[in-house]
Amino acid sequence: MTPYFPGHGDHRYMVSHYDLALKYRVSNNRLDGVALLTVTAAEQLSVLDLDLGAFRITGVTVDGVPARHLHGRGKLRVTLPWSLATGAVTRVEVRYSGSPVPVRSPWGGLGWEELSDGVLVAGQPIGAPSWFPCNDRPGDKASYRIAVTTASPYRVIANGTLTAQRRGGGTTTWIYEQPEPMASYLASVQIGRYQLMEVAGTRVAHPARLGTRVRHDFGRQGEMMAVFTDRFGPYPFAGYVVVVVDDELDIPVEAQGMSIFGRNHVDGRRGSERLVAHELAHQWFGNSLTVSCWSDIWLQEGFATYAEWLWSESSGGPPAADHARRWHEHLSVLPQDFVLTDPGVGTMFDDRVYKRGALTVHALRRTLGDGVFFPLLRAWTAERRHANVTSRDFAEHVHRHAADPTGPLLSAWLHDKPLPPMP
Repeated sequence: MTPYFPGHGDHRYMVSHYDLALKYRVSNNRLDGVALLTVTAAEQLSVLDLDLGAFRITGVTVDGVPARHLHGRGKLRVTLPWSLATGAVTRVEVRYSGSPVPVRSPWGGLGWEELSDGVLVAGQPIGAPSWFPCNDRPGDKASYRIAVTTASPYRVIANGTLTAQRRGGGTTTWIYEQPEPMASYLASVQIGRYQLMEVAGTRVAHPARLGTRVRHDFGRQGEMMAVFTDRFGPYPFAGYVVVVVDDELDIPVEAQGMSIFGRNHVDGRRGSERLVAHELAHQWFGNSLTVSCWSDIWLQEGFATYAEWLWSESSGGPPAADHARRWHEHLSVLPQDFVLTDPGVGTMFDDRVYKRGALTVHALRRTLGDGVFFPLLRAWTAERRHANVTSRDFAEHVHRHAADPTGPLLSAWLHDKPLPPMP
């Protein structure tokens, strides 16, 4: 299968850890970075191709030894001072500076983006190179340390746990540790004049003037977390934070241990609560269990969409069966011109993929019954915790845990274009 983004990522090596030290000036969008990557060769290696946007490279070293490098068209090619054997580990340091700009994509700019007063990072699927050098493919997950220094009036929120906060000379350095493996597109930094409060057991960073609306609109997240923990298994990370930016966003943004919403998603009436459920569910499906390749995006978006339906039926709204019936009727009159396990780049974020993915999950639930389906789901998240997954992995998992044959059912939903009937 042809990769969806052949210009991103490299299977010849893996990164096990990123140590990012960033200095950022909000006033003129200036970023100075030092990135230290711990790299393992998957085959004999003499050059290393990293994904990185249009920055000025001020130095590259490999295990402390200066290395020749060439940078252009989104790639930083490092000529290693010595050849690496398969399995060999080395540390590559890249020093860079410039004004970060989003990565161009069919969906607009992705990655590091200036807000009216601060920064948002929206990396899915190929935005990570807009702010740090990386192996930008979802199948290469690593631990992270992210240190950001910026003007003291601003709060910095990044993935993981805040382990240190140092003030000096009008700036503050914020240091976050993310020990659980994370794909590059899920790495995120949010900078803004935020207040932080606890809402239903979740930290929420928000503009001061939106505090009352935020407290109400995210007030059921504790119940939501309890429902999803029951259905999906234990929450997979040390914490969860919600960021509400003082700008309007087309859709919320997914990151590991974090979700980012626009002020337009906070109306004081819980008008966007299904999106709150969707983004929270991504912590299991997408962030802990991450697709190996983008063609399998239904494994993330289909399950997160189904989580919306589960929350609906658990919180007094219509049951999942009603949502499934309505969306099956809706999809049945729309073009059925893609395969769920390979929708194509232009269709991967199409709502039909999300809803057909959710219908696939519901069809499996209807076939197996709740007594088999939910234990199967909890086993799926437990066995694949912090790993990468494929549609084949999921089909094999279902086969192992289901007493009745499910191969024809899954084959029709996953590999045929026509929409199957609901069981």
